[in-house]
Amino acid sequence: MKIEFRGDQPVVDAALIAPLMDLDVIGFQVLMQSGCIRTGVERGTGGDAGKLRLTFQSPDWRVRLTCSGDGTVLTTTRLRLARDGAHAALAE
Repeated sequence: MKIEFRGDQPVVDAALIAPLMDLDVIGFQVLMQSGCIRTGVERGTGGDAGKLRLTFQSPDWRVRLTCSGDGTVLTTTRLRLARDGAHAALAE
């Protein structure tokens, strides 16, 4: 999996993230537009310089992609956010 860039901003195809959140593309887009999915970008420093960590969080899932500077996804982590406070991490 590889992400693209527009300028220095990462752009991720909904078709890549939606299945990781147990959603179809339309459902993912609706939740993004309504603000129910939050996103974040962290840029590495020091030994992680050049890497990015992209986070997508819905009420049910937190998905994190760690990427190299060229957009290659190095790791994917999924965390189911249970309503009772328990979490289950799934690394892929």
